[in-house]
Amino acid sequence: MATYVGLLKGVNVGGNHQVPMLELRALFESLGYGDVRTVIQSGNIIFANDAAPVARDLELEIEARFGIKINVVLRTPVDLRKVIRENPFEAADPSKLMVGFMAKAPSKSDVDSLDHERFPVERFTVVGANLYLLFPDGMARTKLPDYLHRQLKVPFTVRNWSTVNKLFELSEP
Repeated sequence: MATYVGLLKGVNVGGNHQVPMLELRALFESLGYGDVRTVIQSGNIIFANDAAPVARDLELEIEARFGIKINVVLRTPVDLRKVIRENPFEAADPSKLMVGFMAKAPSKSDVDSLDHERFPVERFTVVGANLYLLFPDGMARTKLPDYLHRQLKVPFTVRNWSTVNKLFELSEP
């Protein structure tokens, strides 16, 4: 059985889209997934299956069970290892580093049209279906994620660098 990491967008953040992790684990187990574990309360789930899961199917199951429409982004431990290895901001303070996991790679033209000068303090880089974000002043007041959602036209969910590393550590066989 292969291991997968499901990243749910906007779950249990700011009191919105409340999903108890115990119930999320139970849902995935009821769908036949094995070795189901959740990591922190923000919608990270690790599970195993013989066949690759389909994000849209998981989104529909979550909507049916919890009554919320969210995006699910899937990665494997190999994907997470690559995210860590390809970090373009290695020298940066890891507490200021985030990764946006996109549902798919955005078009080259959308990536090429991004205005890096629009956000002089913050930095970002798109690598395939991953978006590296550096927030020297924190993420609380930034407009960068909203801008990137509009410009890239691809759903993404953001995790801090510590969580990315923890998910890799826990999902690695």
